[in-house]
Amino acid sequence: MAAGTSGANTPEDDDPFGYLYEDGQASGAQPPRSGGYGYPGPAAQPGVPRTSYNQVRTVGERQYGGHGQVPQQQPYGQPSAQYAAPETYPGGERTRQAPIPPQRGGGGAGGRGPNTNGLLIGAIAVVAVVVIGITVAIVTNGDENDDPSAGGTPSTGPTAVQESPTGEPNGQETPQQLPQQDAATLKLGGTAALAKDIKGAEGADGAYVTGFNALGSSVTWQAEVEKGGKYFLSVRYAIPAKDANATLSVNDKPNSNPIGLKNFIHSSDPNWEKNWQTTWAPVTLKKGMNTIKISCEQGNQCDAIFDWLKITKEKP
Repeated sequence: MAAGTSGANTPEDDDPFGYLYEDGQASGAQPPRSGGYGYPGPAAQPGVPRTSYNQVRTVGERQYGGHGQVPQQQPYGQPSAQYAAPETYPGGERTRQAPIPPQRGGGGAGGRGPNTNGLLIGAIAVVAVVVIGITVAIVTNGDENDDPSAGGTPSTGPTAVQESPTGEPNGQETPQQLPQQDAATLKLGGTAALAKDIKGAEGADGAYVTGFNALGSSVTWQAEVEKGGKYFLSVRYAIPAKDANATLSVNDKPNSNPIGLKNFIHSSDPNWEKNWQTTWAPVTLKKGMNTIKISCEQGNQCDAIFDWLKITKEKP
C-alpha cells in the first residue's frame, strides 16, 4: 500500500499490540474496543479501513470478568459462572466439534481391544487336536498288543528285544547232528568181512559187510550223541528173501529182544541185490560216546549182509 493511501489510521494503529508499549502509548495507541485475540471483533464497515490485522483484548480483560479479580470456588463438575465459551459471545460463530475417532487397540469404552477371543479359540483347538492324537495312538497300540486273536500278549510298556548270552539256551533248540556210519567202516568180529560183489549198497565204493551168518560174527559201532535219552537205531541190510535176526547190545548190555531182519518187502526172489531194505529198534543212549554192537549169537538166524547204521530221534 502506498503512503497517503493507507487511510486515516496512523502506523501505530497497524500494530495490534502497540498500546502495550511505552512508545505506542506516547503516540496515542488505544486498546481495541471489542473483540480480542482469537475472537471475532466488529464486522468491517464499508469505507472504514481496518484498524488492525487481529482483534485483541487488553491483557487480563477476559479473566474471570475483570482484571485482578479472584474467581470464586465452583462445585466440582459445575461450569464456572464467569466463563463462557467463545461461541456464546455476541457476534460469535458456533463452532462444530469433530467427533474423536475411536482409537484402535484401546481398552476403554468405545475402543476395540486386541482380538484375544480368536487367539484363545485357536489355542484350545490345537490342544484338542494333540489330545485326540495321543488318545488314538494309545488305544490303537493297546488293541494291537492286547488282542488275543492277533497272537500278541498284553503289553504295559516298550517291548525290548532280549538276546540270550553267548553259550546259553534261548528257548529254541538247535537240532543235534546224529551219527550215521557205513558198515564197512565199523569194527568187524568173527567171520564178518568186506565185500563189493552185490550191487545196490550205498556205502563208499559200494562196500558192505558179509560173512555174518557164522556164530560169533559181529559189527561194532562207536556212536556219540550230545544228549542222553531214547533214540532209534536204523539198519540197512539185504537177505535172500527169507527172515533173519541178530543180537543187539548197547554199552555191552544186550537187548531183551533181538533186532528183526525180516523180509518186509515180501520178496520171493533170492537175488540179494533185489532185497535191500531197512529195519529199526529202540535204544537208550547216554550223553557222549556209546558202543552199539550187532552180533550173531546162539539162537539167531544170521543170514544177512549190512550196508549202514544210523541214529534217529524220531521213529523211522
